[in-house]
Amino acid sequence: MKAEFVNPFFQALKEVFKLMLDLEITKSTLAAKDLVSENEVTVAIKLTGDISGSVLFSFPESTTLEIVKIMSGMEMHKLDSFVTSALGEVSNIISGNAVTYLSQANYHCDILPPQIAIRENSSSALGTEQTLTIPLHTSIGGIKLNFSIDENK
Repeated sequence: MKAEFVNPFFQALKEVFKLMLDLEITKSTLAAKDLVSENEVTVAIKLTGDISGSVLFSFPESTTLEIVKIMSGMEMHKLDSFVTSALGEVSNIISGNAVTYLSQANYHCDILPPQIAIRENSSSALGTEQTLTIPLHTSIGGIKLNFSIDENK
């Protein structure tokens, strides 16, 4: 998997989290499997065009609730439709920004609407042979970016 496909998503995530949530994102020293030991919300974004595949944003429940609390100013206690919708929108904004960066590098692609799943104590497998997982850290918890992207020739 080419870094030029992954880096736009990491850059967009950093920028959106700083602008919308006033949070810094750093690459974690933890292994991806160590980041999530609770329920997690996974937002899948599919790419089409010059690049195809999926990007999954995986957030532990506690991180998800904190993100939505920061965004809405309301204390959140459970993963409901409001919470998952808000997280889906943030992931959609990040992906839209990443596609803009990809376009600037002459890769033209589109994103499909986010698919959101709540997983209980499980990892976020894309079900493909080539998957890259990048564990990330914020002051409110960990995040995983999972990539399965290929260039269409």
